[in-house]
Amino acid sequence: MIPRPFDYYVPRTLPEAVALLSEHGDTAKLLAGGHSLLPMMKLRMAEPSQLIDLGKLAELKGIREAGNEIRIGAMTTENELIWSGLLQTQCPLIVEGARQISDPQVRYRGTLGGDISHGDPGNDHPALMLALDASFVLVGTSGERVVPADGFFLGTYMTLLEPGEILTEIRIPIPAAGSGYCYAKLKRKTGDFATAAAAVTLRMSGGTVADVRIALTNVAETAFRATGAERSLLGKPIDEQTIAEAARQAMAACAPVADLRGDVEYKTAMAGEMTRRALATAFSRAVH
Repeated sequence: MIPRPFDYYVPRTLPEAVALLSEHGDTAKLLAGGHSLLPMMKLRMAEPSQLIDLGKLAELKGIREAGNEIRIGAMTTENELIWSGLLQTQCPLIVEGARQISDPQVRYRGTLGGDISHGDPGNDHPALMLALDASFVLVGTSGERVVPADGFFLGTYMTLLEPGEILTEIRIPIPAAGSGYCYAKLKRKTGDFATAAAAVTLRMSGGTVADVRIALTNVAETAFRATGAERSLLGKPIDEQTIAEAARQAMAACAPVADLRGDVEYKTAMAGEMTRRALATAFSRAVH
């Protein structure tokens, strides 16, 4: 199908983009990489009267270290994440996750901020951000606010973004030295969304788990932390028994929807398996 007619704007500054979004209200949509929005427009599932392209806003791109944080502009592409020497050394979980997103053509255009803002439970970055304890900078006509990733994702295509706000930056605490990590993702073919995936960060101390975060992709109405699984591991060693219990707890928290990728039982089982694999790999990478 062909999208309905729309006006197209290319702001050159963030204040200009915010002003355009405020002026046109609910009839306007922001364009980042476009891989989620444009197909929806073609199917007439989204029918904006105005399209505001953020592609010329250099201030929304880049990866830098600021104190004990890594700060990433929302318009930074997947390939830029993969190629970043800073992320490769300081936060390799993002690199590992970005490499598993779709295919090279998509990774050249798809953006971190677009992936997060869309609120699709099948997108990969929400779980990665939850596992990394990230926070998001949101800018609108009333100013700037910073919100944690944990609680930002409210449901399918629903986030804490208010009308008129733009996600401008992602802030990630630099993981402690010696932390383990993994993003384990099951998909049917290259370019597909996950059937199920698990993002894990893990820190060991004295042979037991000092800190762990487990977040799951595409097995509920939004990405979420498996807090029961996390609690089951704290203060305990990582072994077959504790991993199996964490996987069981993760499965108990799942509420997937049956589709072409599998029925509810299969998706739930794969969430447990991805949790098991991610924990085992994160443990193998952690200092202990």
